[in-house]
Amino acid sequence: MSSGTFVDKIDPFAKRTSLRRKEKRSQGSSQYRIHGGQELTPLPLLKDVPASEQQDLFIKKLQQCCMVFDFMDPVADLKSKEVKRACLNELVDYITANRGVLTEPIYPEVVRMASHNMFRTLPPSDNPEYDPEEDDPTLEASWPHMQIVYEFFLRFLESPDFQPSIGKKYIDQKFVLQLLDLFDSEDPRERDFLKTVLHRIYGKFLGLRAYIRKQINNIFLRFIYETEHFNGVGELLEILGSIINGFALPLKHEHKSFLIQVLIPLHKVKCLGLYHAQLAYCVVQFLEKDAVLTEPVLRGLLKFWPKTCSQKEVMFLGELEEILDVIEPVQFQKIQEPLFKQLARCVASPHFQVAERALYFWNNEYIMSLIEENSAVILPIMFPALYRISKEHWNQTIVALVYNVLKTFMEMNSKLFDELTSNYKAERQKERKKEKEREELWRKLSELEMTSNAKLIVKSHNATVKPTPS
Repeated sequence: MSSGTFVDKIDPFAKRTSLRRKEKRSQGSSQYRIHGGQELTPLPLLKDVPASEQQDLFIKKLQQCCMVFDFMDPVADLKSKEVKRACLNELVDYITANRGVLTEPIYPEVVRMASHNMFRTLPPSDNPEYDPEEDDPTLEASWPHMQIVYEFFLRFLESPDFQPSIGKKYIDQKFVLQLLDLFDSEDPRERDFLKTVLHRIYGKFLGLRAYIRKQINNIFLRFIYETEHFNGVGELLEILGSIINGFALPLKHEHKSFLIQVLIPLHKVKCLGLYHAQLAYCVVQFLEKDAVLTEPVLRGLLKFWPKTCSQKEVMFLGELEEILDVIEPVQFQKIQEPLFKQLARCVASPHFQVAERALYFWNNEYIMSLIEENSAVILPIMFPALYRISKEHWNQTIVALVYNVLKTFMEMNSKLFDELTSNYKAERQKERKKEKEREELWRKLSELEMTSNAKLIVKSHNATVKPTPS
């Protein structure tokens, strides 16, 4: 028996643990269009040829850059890799510094070159238990070339000479779909470029806008209800934040439906922390556009409010404060009761960060003005939790914050505050009386049980003792 097999039999998890520690820092794509051993030869520099020949040379250089190399082998094709890198850098400089170079024959060649380099089957993660919040991402091995390709394609889209009427023949729905698939890349550098590229495409091609929104919608729904894994959710939400900001009023039904059926359910995914800031921004953008959406949004948040994860509760409270910052008084009145019932539960949370974050709402001037206007409704909801915590909470910081809130309520409506205090004390006395009665009842039942048991024991004893014969 080998030593490895022996170790496995003693501890079957030993091998798994060692595999998890062995992390590769970079990896290549699952699928390459590898060249067949042909070596790249440097072409003349574009600045060294006459202007009449530059277009043809430009196309040849684009075609040369379609060749893709395997970067997992660091010593293979070193010369060709360097030739391609130099060529790509020259193309970036050429398209940036010159005007009138984006003629119609160039468009299909640029899109073809970008497709060859960017579009590929993403490899499975090296670490099947990969946690984006804990583990380092696996970086794309071919980034030395891919970064320049992204840079070139971005300069192409942003060029003053770029004509969407020609570009739309080659940058179509299929291209966009392949681009969106790449957002699942683990490499954050690639996702950052993808975000900018997709945003430029959305801005340039009006005919693709509805399709892009629909496909992002599909990615999110699959993420929420099927996989709960997609690396580029945060980047897609960043793009959407900018898109939502540009929506015309009144909002279309499609946009409202996206908010309620997609953005709100995104709150329930366990890895919410990876994209919560971008998600909250999108939600607030919608509410600034249409205040009527406030009630369904807040009811949706209350529906998905975390029950066992205090970290998510703190995030929800942060987003709730952002929403209350832009809420209209009329909408506030519609949602205040369920909202403050949840806030009362948060204030009473044994987790001090949740309680502390909820109590910070009373530091917000606008929220305080809304509470003051509706104190007759809010004070009776909040008072029992606040009064109890002021006497019982384990954390002195929370107790101090609660005292400040109670003081604020007292100054806000002293008559109602005194009434609630006396009612609360009366209720507590009733509860204590009931508790004593309950304890007394249980004591009597215990005594009855003991008496009954004693009688049974005596009776049983008498039955077993035989009378002595005379």
